[in-house]
Amino acid sequence: MTNADTAAPQILSATRRITGVALASISGVAVAVQSRINGELGVRLADGFAAAVVSFGVGLVVLLVLVPATPGGRRGLVALRRALAGGALRPWQCLGGMCGAFLVATQGLTIGSLGVAVFTVAVVAGQTGSSLAVDRAGIGPMGRQPVTRQRLAGAALTVLAVLLAVGDRLEDPGMLALALLPLLAGVAIAWQQAVNGQVRAAADSALTATLVNFAVGTVTLLVAFATDIAVRGWPSGHLPSEPWLYLGGPIGIVFIAIAAAIVRFTGVLLLGLATIAGQIVGAVLLDVLLPTAASHPGLNTLLGAALTMVAVLVAALAPPARR
Repeated sequence: MTNADTAAPQILSATRRITGVALASISGVAVAVQSRINGELGVRLADGFAAAVVSFGVGLVVLLVLVPATPGGRRGLVALRRALAGGALRPWQCLGGMCGAFLVATQGLTIGSLGVAVFTVAVVAGQTGSSLAVDRAGIGPMGRQPVTRQRLAGAALTVLAVLLAVGDRLEDPGMLALALLPLLAGVAIAWQQAVNGQVRAAADSALTATLVNFAVGTVTLLVAFATDIAVRGWPSGHLPSEPWLYLGGPIGIVFIAIAAAIVRFTGVLLLGLATIAGQIVGAVLLDVLLPTAASHPGLNTLLGAALTMVAVLVAALAPPARR
């Protein structure tokens, strides 16, 4: 065997990881846009749970039409049923949508008060640490991933970068308490990405895995919304007429499908860091191009976004972990 033969798999692995990082970063920008949309929808409906139900419900309807209409989607449903029946996939691994539902609910509940930037820092803080733990436990499709110095440095730099970007917004104790919800949502995201990757591997279809995610998430949100109505009554808001406020679900489809497809190449930590980079860039662009009352983009925000990209490169260029 020649040196070229032994080098080829490493080059291919690096290429896939870099491609995965690029796709995850783009999907992170989409998440920032989704956060703004669902946050505004929550304000219009005067209920974060109602906004989350609408967002997930629209996405589920799209998937219920799309998956059976595509050959890959139909094959994925058959393969998924076989994997569950044969024990290759456990039922609990199909519950990632519960975490997605929690994230979308926090968007509607908190962004109206926190803004996209502060929401993002809370999600990042939870997601980064959780991603390290999920990779170390081997929950994702890549199996156990060691916590190397380079991966740990990338995670630490990401948290520092986001704190730099929005640190001047975290002085209000009430805001910090409200930020606890997206912090917990960030912790849940890493587990969601890991188990959705397992579903994708079992079904051999990212679209099928996304359908499972949205179905579970919609059911979870309907239960939460029913409980919310029983406690507080029907929301006082009304369904808005602007079509763009209903795009949160379709954007979520793109994000979940990309994450389920590429997590086997990147691992949960690197996927999370790349997504975070996209979220920061997206949040900065939204604050600059479409400012709101909670938007205060400044030099620290721009420096934090740049440092986030450096942190992702540090983790992305780490040597592939040995199994």
